[in-house]
Amino acid sequence: MVCIFLLWLGTLTRLFRSRRDLVLENLVLRQQLVALKRRHPRPQLGTTDKLFWRGVRRLWPGWKESLIIVAPETVVRWHRAGFRLYWKLISKARRRVGRRRLSKETRDLIFKMVVQNPTWGAPRIHGELLMLGFDISERTVSRWMRRAPRDPEPSRRWLAFLRNHREAIAAMDFFTVPTIAFRVLYCFFVISHDRRRILHVNVTERPTSGWIVQQLRQAFPFDSASRFLIFDRDAKYGIDVPAAIRSLGITPLRTSFESPWQNGVAERWVESCRRDLLDHVIALNEKHLKRLLADYVRYYHEDRTHLGLAKETPAGRVRSAPCGRILSHPRLGGLHHRYERAA
Repeated sequence: MVCIFLLWLGTLTRLFRSRRDLVLENLVLRQQLVALKRRHPRPQLGTTDKLFWRGVRRLWPGWKESLIIVAPETVVRWHRAGFRLYWKLISKARRRVGRRRLSKETRDLIFKMVVQNPTWGAPRIHGELLMLGFDISERTVSRWMRRAPRDPEPSRRWLAFLRNHREAIAAMDFFTVPTIAFRVLYCFFVISHDRRRILHVNVTERPTSGWIVQQLRQAFPFDSASRFLIFDRDAKYGIDVPAAIRSLGITPLRTSFESPWQNGVAERWVESCRRDLLDHVIALNEKHLKRLLADYVRYYHEDRTHLGLAKETPAGRVRSAPCGRILSHPRLGGLHHRYERAA
């Protein structure tokens, strides 16, 4: 009885509605019937259905009364999603306004210049960028320079000093070698930074400052002294060794505490000597070790190629002709060999 009453009430209500409202109501009901007839356990609304209800919502104020398949809040959510998509597409299509974003390549180049040239300011770096074809302002360069990571290794400044003065720099250092009788021998050497030449090497069991001063006089005879001499803060040097170095016309340069990297050329030679020779032999006594070191220094100067010298030797080894039989010459008792072509 209630259903019949509601049916008659709906019929009387529609008699007073406009033809436009009846047509729209009929249209939306048919659209929902089409969605319900689809062969799915639950009706699926596609993009076309969503666009349809967005349009009906704008054209017909009474659209909620005839909506059965979904809730009105769902249609509102569809509309807002479409609104966001619409403005997102418009924003992408329009030309970007404001300051042009700096590319990652340019930023990385600015950071690289700041690290490699710590004394350069924004005008200098800006000039280099202009020469490379980068069209940016000096103020932009200055702003990004403040964000550049600083070089954590002060060793690069020291390395630059060494490279600029290597023709006038020598270094000295000690290293120890145990003997077969468990005695400890001290090996002293002086090396030139220019061609990595060993200027002097000697062995002793009791290194004193007087003995070191005598070795320096033998390493720098007459007027052959270098301009600078690098050495560490070993207590064996005392105050006599720096004074003797100054008397030879050499400027002493002492490394910082626990900073062997500041005397890297000398440390590198010690590593080479150990790896090439000392790790494979047992020193019998002081005389035996002196002979081994003398042979190694000869091999190091004349035969061993050096990465720091572009694969050349400190003494300037002459390359063989590209033809002829290859001969092998043992060095250091057969630990190493030298290869050259027969004449």
